[in-house]
Amino acid sequence: MALVELTWDGDIAVVTNNRPEKLNATSDQFNRELWECFYGVHSRPSVRAVVWRAEGKAFSAGRDLAQLGGKRDDDMSHLQHIERGHNWTQMLLTCPAPIIVAIKGWAIGGMFERALLADLRVGGHSARFFLPEAGLGAVVDSGGIARLFQIAGHGVASDMALTGRIMEADEAYAHGILARLVDDEAVDDTAFEMAHKIAAAPAFTVKMIRRDIATIANQLVHESMEHEAILQAQNYVSDDYREMKAAKAEGREPVYRGR
Repeated sequence: MALVELTWDGDIAVVTNNRPEKLNATSDQFNRELWECFYGVHSRPSVRAVVWRAEGKAFSAGRDLAQLGGKRDDDMSHLQHIERGHNWTQMLLTCPAPIIVAIKGWAIGGMFERALLADLRVGGHSARFFLPEAGLGAVVDSGGIARLFQIAGHGVASDMALTGRIMEADEAYAHGILARLVDDEAVDDTAFEMAHKIAAAPAFTVKMIRRDIATIANQLVHESMEHEAILQAQNYVSDDYREMKAAKAEGREPVYRGR
């Protein structure tokens, strides 16, 4: 069974996270399938809109913690692995049609950040947003922190990234992280209604509107991702990261030295 599926509703692409038994937590295989799906979207010239949704109770519980910071299945260095992931992630910015993300339940870590790079987000009242990276000894590194900064401001971005506090759906809607807030049962239907509305507009007009918004917004995201890759790679080989892992394994309090 595919972990991520690409189907079509006419010229509307439907990308579905399909690992519900793990709350759609991402693994290396999940990520490969996700980007294969978005490559498939890029390869279809007639695509007019994308609905990115999920099976089960959560959009995504974020990275499978069993793989976080560990040996990669392809034996890449940390920097190579992160930069490869960033190259794939930028397909969200270069997608030939608007991406509408339908979110119920958790959107955590990198998958929350990826959702932030989409054009629009529709959330149900169960939606919860969380950046747990600092507590796991990791840097927020999927480009979404720049978009969160743009949407909600310095204070909100810093609060979520540094303290790991959870943002609920009402607040996310108030900040503009969610374009629309609806009952959970209406999330997918609302996303598809928006996609069909976009698909009914002149295709060239939609492209020009998105190009205008991208000109305003995406340079910061690109610059942020380049910097984040270096920061995360350095972080994974830091003394403090090794100390965090050792203290956890030994059942003791860590002693951090800021290096």
